[in-house]
Amino acid sequence: MISVEEAKSRLQALKPNLNSVELEVKDSVGFVLASDVKSPINMPPFPQSAMDGYALGPGERMEGSKFKLVGEIAAGSAEQFELNPNECVRIFTGSAVPESAVSVVQQEWVERDCDMISLTREVLENQNIRAQGEQMQTGSVALEKGTLITPATIGFLNMLGIRMVEVFRKPSVAILVTGNELVPAGKPLEYGQVYESNAQMLQTALNNEGVVSEFQHVKDCLEATKAAIQNAFDNHDLVIISGGISVGDHDHVGTALEELGTEQVFYKVMQKPGKPLYFGLKDGKAVFALPGNPAASLTCYYEYVLPLVRRCFGRKDETLLSLQLPFASGKVSIIGRAQFLKARIENGAVHILEGQSSAMLNTFAQSNALVYVKPNSSQPEFGEVVEVHLLPI
Repeated sequence: MISVEEAKSRLQALKPNLNSVELEVKDSVGFVLASDVKSPINMPPFPQSAMDGYALGPGERMEGSKFKLVGEIAAGSAEQFELNPNECVRIFTGSAVPESAVSVVQQEWVERDCDMISLTREVLENQNIRAQGEQMQTGSVALEKGTLITPATIGFLNMLGIRMVEVFRKPSVAILVTGNELVPAGKPLEYGQVYESNAQMLQTALNNEGVVSEFQHVKDCLEATKAAIQNAFDNHDLVIISGGISVGDHDHVGTALEELGTEQVFYKVMQKPGKPLYFGLKDGKAVFALPGNPAASLTCYYEYVLPLVRRCFGRKDETLLSLQLPFASGKVSIIGRAQFLKARIENGAVHILEGQSSAMLNTFAQSNALVYVKPNSSQPEFGEVVEVHLLPI
């Protein structure tokens, strides 16, 4: 059995092969750029008005200065004007500013009388003009390799006229859930049975990362377990198994993995919940065997599986965001193992919730964080700073 820190260190040492694919920009949110993106244009592509107002030709621009209105430029118009001294054109936000213009004055700083305007304030040179290429110049790196694509990134790429991007491919994941006692939701329960919860829980957690997964319920039988695991290795990049990793008579996952020639990287971590956590490799592919208890399974997913999943498609922010927050309430048991305690952050402080059993999801459903407690830690005092891992929304 190894420590939490050692388990995470061994996982961190794994460097997955990153393969790239080309996607349309509209489909690329949540992916990571596999190469630099260079701008094909200047942005803006022409001197651009930042205001609704008037583009001023040469001349004094003091309070009271007058300009003759000689035309109008709407957004998208290609009409050109050569402005003489003390001439101006009506212009709108985003419109192309004439090359002969020296400033744009917002309409609130102007008094207009028919085709004449008077300035009510001094206007500086180049005021309210976005210079050509001010944001980005042709050929310059617009976004670097390793950038996570967000809705803002999508907008920026569209501004540059880019339709396709090279991104790292996301891993294909197989989820195997073991247990003859498990019944799908919606079916009647017989005595001794429970509803299966881990599959959809893990699938939706992966969906939050934009990762597609396939689920299979496996019977508590060694041959069936071996066949399911081998099939998962053959058809997926990553295998997640829920349940069957302990040492009971009907727990066949460990034996199946061994007989299939899986290299065990670690098994059993000094933590609560999730002590019987397994991680291994087979032919360069990774497999996690998570505890069957739902809260333990989800905790292990967030703390161990998620960082590797993110690393598989190039995300730099692999782990849950770690914060140092003041303790507000809740109980910490003093045990010889590290603990991940379901908690809720409110008003800048963290509250450890009741119902910390590895089988209980009711308090996990109310949690937005996990408090990490090192082995043999004492009960924190009110206001004492504790380590908090922020859960994804």
